[in-house]
Amino acid sequence: MVSCEQLPKARLQRCALALMLPAALLGALSLSPQVQTATAQTSGGNRPLTIRADVQEYDAKSQVVTARGNVQMLYPARQLQATAAQAQYFTKDRRIDFSGNVYILQQGGNSIRAEKVTYLIDEGRFVALPQSNRQVESIYMVQDAEIGGQSAKPAPATPPFKRSN
Repeated sequence: MVSCEQLPKARLQRCALALMLPAALLGALSLSPQVQTATAQTSGGNRPLTIRADVQEYDAKSQVVTARGNVQMLYPARQLQATAAQAQYFTKDRRIDFSGNVYILQQGGNSIRAEKVTYLIDEGRFVALPQSNRQVESIYMVQDAEIGGQSAKPAPATPPFKRSN
């Protein structure tokens, strides 16, 4: 596998992941010296999933894209944005493994913070794992139900307890 870092400096700016990625995987590709972008077309039509990172590599045999450094994912079809230190896109399994200070935000405000997150694309499911001795944090925006045209009353902050006399 050849990476952009292995090319002479004069050719580094012209290095294209297109040399490493099959045409079916790429919808669009733009490179700058700092950020590499790969856009994969997901099955079922033109629904791009864009991953930006400092470095990206593609292993043609395993069909795995590895992105490292300031990883950003944008998946408008699922209204998702994510950031992480590293991401691996397993094209055969249709899965993305994020690691290192992962933050995933869904339009509407739902979010996940964890050390590692696996996103199963076809299932629309996330599996999140924390750092040692820590927890995963998820924030879900919950709509209050309306009762008779009025919003439901919020639950009391502390539930009342019965005291035995």
